Amino acid sequence: MSPASGDRAVMADEQASVGARDIVVVGASAGGVESLIAFVRALDSDLPATILVVLHVPASGASALPRILERVGKMPVDVAAPRQQLQPGRILIAPPDRHLVVVDSQLRTSYGPRENGHRPAVDVLFRSAARACGPQVIAVVLSGSLDDGTAGAIAVRERGGLVLAQDPDEAAYPGMPRSVIEHVEVAETASAAQLGAVVNRLCRTTVQLTDKDAARASAEAELSSMLDIPPLAEEVPVQPAGFGCPECHGTLFKIEQSGLLRFRCRLGHAWSWHSLLLEQGQALENALWMALRTLEEKAALNVQMSERATERGSVLSCDRFTEQAQEATRSAALVRRLLENLNTDEAGVEIDSGVESAHHV
Repeated sequence: MSPASGDRAVMADEQASVGARDIVVVGASAGGVESLIAFVRALDSDLPATILVVLHVPASGASALPRILERVGKMPVDVAAPRQQLQPGRILIAPPDRHLVVVDSQLRTSYGPRENGHRPAVDVLFRSAARACGPQVIAVVLSGSLDDGTAGAIAVRERGGLVLAQDPDEAAYPGMPRSVIEHVEVAETASAAQLGAVVNRLCRTTVQLTDKDAARASAEAELSSMLDIPPLAEEVPVQPAGFGCPECHGTLFKIEQSGLLRFRCRLGHAWSWHSLLLEQGQALENALWMALRTLEEKAALNVQMSERATERGSVLSCDRFTEQAQEATRSAALVRRLLENLNTDEAGVEIDSGVESAHHV
């Protein structure tokens, strides 16, 4: 090989190893509509990137978010469709009750297991984009409660992508951006509008894509199924947590990554420690209501049986049923007092408010 041809080969290898940061994944939850409006309004019309958005919304009903964002921004906005190719200059929204998953250069919509009780879930989109596109990904975390998006942001950063977070002081609900800032090396923290300007700049820069990065991303994209359930061995260390999954009641396994404690069952349902505590609290309340209903029905049935025994002249049966009715009534009163004194978790109030506001999207 001549020196000139050798130089050309080196230049070709270098050119093949350079890529653009052209995949922007955005996650938001409670208070996220206002943040998304400010972010999208700041994006350039000729942005050389695909914007993929997950907003935690109720499973039922169509979302008005695409129409809202298209009115305020300069880019076309639509709901993501299965097998859709990634196209620069477009904003694609995860459909209600479907995860948005990136596989190679395509989008998939998946009825996979919920994460932190959500489908679509921010973490699923972030993690799948990190696997498929590695350093080409920019993750943007906007307003939302708790710590959704942190696990996905860790995956993006570990595979060479960049993470941006809305300033918690500006976010209506600072939980999500604050958690990301605490656990991930964030490239920029700013207002939602300023983050749009940052994305305009970053999407016009290049990033090195080594053969090792490309091979790893390709292999992990192949491992990612339509349900986006990673093998448990991928998320080491994995230890039985000693808790049951609130969704399927299977065994939960403990995963700790960059100081973030999470739990995942074999079917793929995933929980942060905070979301799991809230779900356990809800399960406890539901169990107490069921116990109260059962006790009150038991008391009512015993009263009826006591009256029937009285009509038949059966004194012993009447006394027995009356005593059982009184015991059930006393127990029901204790359960009712427990329900009345359940502590209200501030984070739980945030979640309720976020879901309520999402109904208007």
